[in-house]
Amino acid sequence: MITQLQQNRRIIQDFTLTTLAGIPGEFSRLTYLASLRDLSSGRYEHAGLATLYPDEAMQQALQLCHEQIFERVLETPLERQEADLKQCLERMPGGLCAALAHWRRMEAYRVLMPEGAPGYLKELFCSNLRALLEILQEACSTVRSGG
Repeated sequence: MITQLQQNRRIIQDFTLTTLAGIPGEFSRLTYLASLRDLSSGRYEHAGLATLYPDEAMQQALQLCHEQIFERVLETPLERQEADLKQCLERMPGGLCAALAHWRRMEAYRVLMPEGAPGYLKELFCSNLRALLEILQEACSTVRSGG
């Protein structure tokens, strides 16, 4: 009989190797994981995993993955976070400057946080993101003004 922990490990390994490994950068992985979560219910949706694993096990495994990547981002030095965030935003429709403007105006980065994260980590994440977006915005302003 497979235990819940073993099943969750198997799901995480499957998801990490087949899906996350193909996504470059921690912010891009975090964005992807957050996109799997329904904002009204907090439940994760992933058609591939849902056909292979029980729903509750998939929910727990994706939530754990989400929390781990969130923590990994916070453990990364800000200089590397800046480069990673820039790469992530550059890949978005409209490019870096458009994504930056939207993220700053709408605080879109708030949806990236896992629900279960402690409040102090959520505050740190938002504080870091506001600072990083300011720094990246200066680069966009410099490019636009030709300087």
